[in-house]
Amino acid sequence: MLHTVNKPPLRANALQAALRVAAEGDPILLVEDGVLAARAGAVTDSVLEAALRDHPVYALAPDLKARGITRLVTGIRPIGYDGFVELTEQHQVITWT
Repeated sequence: MLHTVNKPPLRANALQAALRVAAEGDPILLVEDGVLAARAGAVTDSVLEAALRDHPVYALAPDLKARGITRLVTGIRPIGYDGFVELTEQHQVITWT
């Protein structure tokens, strides 16, 4: 299952909800304002560092660029639209808003 998170880190706790439900190994993809959680030094660093132990975590590169985010929590992998499409072809998708 691919879990996409498109809300800012502290709004509606979408990221934390996704992590509570995601099975070990399920990929997490941060998109739109969800990429704000990927910033190094953000409030959610510890949440993402814990998530990275059990999940591959991706952030959509165009959304990172649009928000001026250049420094990411170590281990988060930026991907482009092609990577996004590949993930959706490989997994069923749940969107957390």
